[in-house]
Parts: sequence; structure tokens; C-alpha cells
Amino acid sequence: MTTITAQPLNLGNAVIHRNLSVAVLIEQAIKRGEGVLATNGALMCDTGERTGRSPNDKYLEDTPGIHDSIAWGKVNQPIAPSNFDALRDLALAYLRNKKELFRFDGYAGADPEYRMKVSVITEEAWHSLFAKTLFINAAADELANNGANWEADWTIINACNLTLDDPARYGVKNNLVIVQSLEKRTVVIIGTRYAGEIKKSIFYAMNYDLPDMGGQAGVFPMHCSANVDRKDPKNVAIFFGLSGTGKTTLSADPNRDLVGDDEHGWSDRGVFNIEGGCYAKCIKLSKEGEPEIWNAIRFGSVLENVVLDAETRTPNYDDGSKTENTRVTYPVSFIQNARIPSVAGHPRNVIFLTADAYGVLPPVAKLSPEQAQYYFVNGYTSKLAGTEAGVTEPQPNFSVCFGGPFMPREPMVYAGLLARRIAEHKCDVWLLNTGWTGGPYGVGNRFKLAWTRAFVAGILNGALRGASFATHPVFGLQMPTAVAGVPADVLDPRNTWADKAGYDAKAADLARKFRENDGKFKLSDAVRAAGPRI
Repeated sequence: MTTITAQPLNLGNAVIHRNLSVAVLIEQAIKRGEGVLATNGALMCDTGERTGRSPNDKYLEDTPGIHDSIAWGKVNQPIAPSNFDALRDLALAYLRNKKELFRFDGYAGADPEYRMKVSVITEEAWHSLFAKTLFINAAADELANNGANWEADWTIINACNLTLDDPARYGVKNNLVIVQSLEKRTVVIIGTRYAGEIKKSIFYAMNYDLPDMGGQAGVFPMHCSANVDRKDPKNVAIFFGLSGTGKTTLSADPNRDLVGDDEHGWSDRGVFNIEGGCYAKCIKLSKEGEPEIWNAIRFGSVLENVVLDAETRTPNYDDGSKTENTRVTYPVSFIQNARIPSVAGHPRNVIFLTADAYGVLPPVAKLSPEQAQYYFVNGYTSKLAGTEAGVTEPQPNFSVCFGGPFMPREPMVYAGLLARRIAEHKCDVWLLNTGWTGGPYGVGNRFKLAWTRAFVAGILNGALRGASFATHPVFGLQMPTAVAGVPADVLDPRNTWADKAGYDAKAADLARKFRENDGKFKLSDAVRAAGPRI
């Protein structure tokens, strides 16, 4: 890849508030009417019309230097360099008319060997607080003289309140847009206040950069959470999955140290967090169900779209009237059991989280190495309500590598990195269904969190490694016949359906969808044979 050196940003005469403290950013956000303090001390902000990511409005600059390394299509939509430049210049011209702007300088990547310098330019104070909370903060001496010597590897220009009057002029569809250049190392966000676009644009960047780092083996970028047993540093686990499938919830474990909740790299040195904070869903949050996350919501945390009582400003986490995708951002250090710095050894267990809206996959299954590649590259799960614009109920979905919206390269690049790592470190790989049982969405119910936690406990303490297994007749998955704390009839999903014929029909339907999807990939015969039977 040919990298073009970024030119210094011309932000006119705007006052740049750079690397402000948490307290000052909160004060500024409240003063400017961007948010209010909830009773738990968190800053509550409303993101407006967009309460989730806008993947259909995300574009990647198409240049000769990167063209052949990108999986172009619905996810990676090309935009001409001239249109990228025009949108960047439009955003900068808009920001130059502001009296004051905010800048955060920090890092992505907890392992110093593979970290990237990130600068985030925003027109709203709370977005700068979000970046400060989510990314890794630079040391004070690195930001001396107002960061005069700071040269970012990646720059985000966020003009969230700018609206495109003539989208077609720029080669885009709507009046909001997110454009990214892998060569100019720049992201431009226009017309959306949803803070997740800041977070995911840097993950997208790392998903492109990391495979070229770390020598011949490369660094494997992963859409996963990670934790490690407090008493056994070799007992590391990673949890792959899309938003809402349980990455944050299941990795926040009182008996284990949290490495991170969403984005990691796996190098020859082990696992490291890409971020310095967590971005957890809040809907139905309770102190009893998720005490680690509940206790992390305090001064310095940022709530998004949570409904507050008008008089008391007490958060109502059960109210999804704004969106089901209510969120909280907090530094990983706010988790009592956080591992700082956020690095660990090589995983012993790799867990794929799928929220099966069809209700036909078993709640837990052990995968062979070939099945691991097959189910990883297909990435079957469900888009859950609110995580993307227009998604109002669970939708069955194949998301390559359990992170399709964030993967610029061809899927087999990531699948190859996974295969190499699990073979080298002899990891056990599991499929964990956090979706529906007893019927599809609308008929059945989601698996109880207590059961899911019991499955995870059995995996991490080794009890399930030597369990007895039954083979699913359609998907070929190895289902344990007994798990402590879980009723035995739950383990085979067919047993939970009153309508057995309905189950068989729905399982056959999902199997066909897998086979239709796996035709997109250049799989070996052995890996393709590890898929479902039709």
C-alpha cells in the first residue's frame, strides 16, 4: 500500500480545545446543551435521528494502491478520490466557520508494538469525551506543548451537524455520509451524531493495517471481547460476535480480568485490546444481571439515547422508546477487574457468539478446526434492533468473520489468520447461541442469561472439553449432553419446539441459506464439507 502523507489541517481561526480533561469536557458539553448529567454521574447525550450505524452510507476511497486488496461490494462501497477530496474539503470548510472545535489525540492498540496514533477533530465536546473515553489516552509528556510533535497515523474529521444538500454531486445517496481513505489515513463523518461511527472507523482501519504487521504471520484483527482467569494467566478466552450478541456482557466476569469488550488483535505475542474503553448496550440493564457494567456507569461515562426521568434524571434502562440500541461508553479501567495494560497471552478457548433468530441452532457446540473456519467465515447471526439504521427487530444475517461491516479485506485473509492461530496454539473453538429457543423470534424466547453464563463457565473451567457429545443431524455440530446448571432438554434445540415438524423445516431452511452463502468463499473441500447437510 502506498501511503500519502496527510497534509496539516487548515481549521482557520477556530479555537481548538485540545486534549481537555474529562471534567472540562463534561462541563463544556453541558454548557453547550449537548447533554445532561444523570443521577449516576454519567453524561447523557441524544444522537438525534441516527441512533445506530449507517453502513449504507459508508464509502471507501478507491485508489490503485488499495483496489486489489479490498472486498468491494455492499459493505465496501467505492467512492472516487475526487469525491472523497470534495467531501473532506466541504467538512473542513464547515468546521473553519466554527468559533471553537475539540481535538483528542491518543492511541488505538494496547500493545506498543502495533499501536496507531489517532486524532479526532469534532465540533461537539461530547464527541471528544467519547473519543477520550473509548481510545487509549497518550501520556502527558507525549502531548507536551499542546501536542506540537504529535503526528497522527489516523485522523477523524467529524462534522456531525453538516447536511449534504446535493448528495449526488458527491457520488453518494443520502444527506449524511462516512468516507474513509486508507491511503490518506483519514475519515470524514458528515451528518450523523451517532458516536459509534467514530469507534468503528478506527476498527475498520486496524482491520486493514494489522494483517500487514507482525512479520510473516501478520496480526489477526478480531471483532471480539477477551478476558483472562485471574489465577491462571494462560486461561485466556475470546468471544467473537456482532453488536448485541453478548460480547460485553459475557466477558465482564467477576472471576476473570477483562482485557476488552469489542476489538482486539492477536499477534505472536498474544491478544491485545485495540481500544481503551467499552461501548456497552444498556437496554434492559440491571444491577443484578450485569453488575460490572452497572457499576461502571458513573462520572466520566457517556450514555447515549437512554431515557431519563424528566424530574430526577434517573436512567430508565427498560425504556427503548428512543432506540433499542441505547449505549454507554466508559474507560475499561471502570470495570473493577480490568486488566491494565490491556494485553494477555494466547487464547485457550475461542467462542463464536450467534444470536440465531430462527431458534434452530444448539445453545452450545464444540467445533472441529474445519467447522471453526466454516462458521467463522460465514459469520451467521442476527442483526439486533437498533444497531443499524432501519433495523427494528432481529434479522437473520450472515456477517463475514462476525464483523462484516468492518472488514475491508477479502474474508479468506481473516479466516486464514484464524486457522493459523488456532492450529498453532491448539485452541478449543465453540459456537454459543445467545438467540432464540423453543421457536423463532416472535414465537420462542431468548436463552436465559443464567444458562448462557453456565455454558461459558463450563467452557472456561474445562468441564465441557471432556463432555459427552451428540451430533446435530443437520448442522453436524457436537452438542454436549449435560451441562451443570442447565436443563438437559435445552441442549438439543429440537426438544424445545412443540412443533417438531416446524423445527425440521426451519432447520432445513437455515441449512440451505448457509449453503447459498458459503458459495461466496474459496473454501477447501474439507472446510466446505464441515457445513450443514441439505
